[in-house]
Amino acid sequence: MDAQLLEDILNAKQKTESDLAIQRARVEHLNALLAQVKHPDAEHLRSISEYFLRRSVWLVGGDGWAYDIGSSGLDHAMASGKDINVLVLDTEVYSNTGGQMSKATPTAATAKFAAAGKRVGKKDLAMQAISYGNVYVAQIAMGANPQQTLLALREAEAYPGPSLILAYSHCIAHGIDMEKGMDQQNMAVASGYWPLIRYNPMLRKAKKNPFVLDSPRPTIPLTEYAYRELRYKDLLRTNPTEAVYLMQLAQEIVDLRWQNYENMASWKAEAFQPMA
Repeated sequence: MDAQLLEDILNAKQKTESDLAIQRARVEHLNALLAQVKHPDAEHLRSISEYFLRRSVWLVGGDGWAYDIGSSGLDHAMASGKDINVLVLDTEVYSNTGGQMSKATPTAATAKFAAAGKRVGKKDLAMQAISYGNVYVAQIAMGANPQQTLLALREAEAYPGPSLILAYSHCIAHGIDMEKGMDQQNMAVASGYWPLIRYNPMLRKAKKNPFVLDSPRPTIPLTEYAYRELRYKDLLRTNPTEAVYLMQLAQEIVDLRWQNYENMASWKAEAFQPMA
């Protein structure tokens, strides 16, 4: 048996896609060598050789689970320090119950149990996870920036700890032409409602700001994005005065969050020195 091969397999980094490809080739070579050995131990090693490859563990759920009814479980997973990845498909409603309000439902939108428009802001789950300091966090929208989406997924996979990715997911409950879903994702980002961000704790080791704001400053008002959707337009028909008030409030929330994110992205890592 090739001693160098065994050493390489046992000490492989397996952090990137190229690392994993090399490790797969090593394991295939090992299995070919073991096939030539007629011994029960060799057969046993072949049967478990797949465990020499680093496992990729992903949890996939919706916003009702992540933001609301299952939030304590998600928080426990993020606090575990384990190398797990969570992908949240954020439709901003309980889609399985026909569009019921969740803590992910935004201000001014209508939904089941929020027929008069939601009056409070959406939970910022990204900031909640970032507060741990050791969780990789990203907010993505494929319709706005597919390259940033791919980058975030790759970084989350490579990060040796818990990762959380929040993906804007258009839904029939939004009251849109679903064929235009990607366009609506792009407008959500353009309005500043859905900033594209990445928080990578590994950047701190390189003395860089771990918070990266990938989307440009808003180029359109929130109304231009929101009033393409029935969940916002419906209140204009039933209570226009309240609709205008809530939309103004929603715009203020968007502006404040954007300002906070922009401030975080502008921090200089060298300005923060460890305490003596």
